[in-house]
Amino acid sequence: MNILFIIFILIISSIIIKIYLRLTIVKCNSQMCLIGKTALITGANTGIGYEIALDFAKRGARVILACRNEQKANEACRKIINGTGNENVVVKLIDLSSFASVRAFVEDVKKSEDHLNILVNNAAVLEVGLNSLTEDGNLLVMQVNYFSPFLLTVLLTDLMRKSKSSRIINLTSVMARVAHGFNVNKMGNAVGTLNDYGITKLCMILFTIELARRLDEREITTYSADPGLVNTEIFKQTPSNMHNLAKFFKRFFFKTPEEGAQTPIYCSVAKGIEKFNGENFVDCQKIKRYTIVERQQSKQCWDITEKIVSLKPNEIYLS
Repeated sequence: MNILFIIFILIISSIIIKIYLRLTIVKCNSQMCLIGKTALITGANTGIGYEIALDFAKRGARVILACRNEQKANEACRKIINGTGNENVVVKLIDLSSFASVRAFVEDVKKSEDHLNILVNNAAVLEVGLNSLTEDGNLLVMQVNYFSPFLLTVLLTDLMRKSKSSRIINLTSVMARVAHGFNVNKMGNAVGTLNDYGITKLCMILFTIELARRLDEREITTYSADPGLVNTEIFKQTPSNMHNLAKFFKRFFFKTPEEGAQTPIYCSVAKGIEKFNGENFVDCQKIKRYTIVERQQSKQCWDITEKIVSLKPNEIYLS
């Protein structure tokens, strides 16, 4: 009887949590038109990135799908064009596990575009294990989730400065709140644990804070956007012993990709949030930062990352 009672309590608790989560889903209500604007989204062929790209296309933007898998990206592109009637949607290939690919991608974008209004750093992996190293010698999760988005953003800053009121959106995660053992001086060291994912998202928050400071008094603002727990393909990369548990939780408790896309979309199009430059957003509203950070820490994180990605003096367009 005790076991049955415990099961009953767990079921009731799960139902209550599910109802609460459904009632607290927030939608971006901005009707901002993006005709004449250009938006670039990494990892846009599926999940949250696809939903963001779809929303921007509906608003009339020129949308660049920055993806690694050409076939899936082309399929997503066709689907967006057919669904919105906006034919100004293009695919450009980028592999965030390669700094050379990031640089080649930026050169391609600069040749084809004369301005860029919105950059959404969405792509991420949940890879763990010391064997997951990139050609640049970095842990895969660190390079894809943080080092390469850093490099991509800095290299595109001069293009974004040609546009008025441009915005940079860095997707983060609640995992940044529980990340432990972070040492800014050891970012380049391979660790290979699940905690690394949270550390990459914490780094994205530090990056956003420092980027906002360096873009001060310019018409580019930047925001960290936490989409919440979302049912996306990223959980296919979870360790096998966690896969079934993740599958259950994501189906029952997590947001849909469309729901998860609302906060990044809000940060991209909402009016009047420029005063929150460098801040963190959840459920379409500014929240307190997940961690107490000092300017010195965000600056130190920036300086070390700049060396890891081998930025050249002529590639830095920030103060």
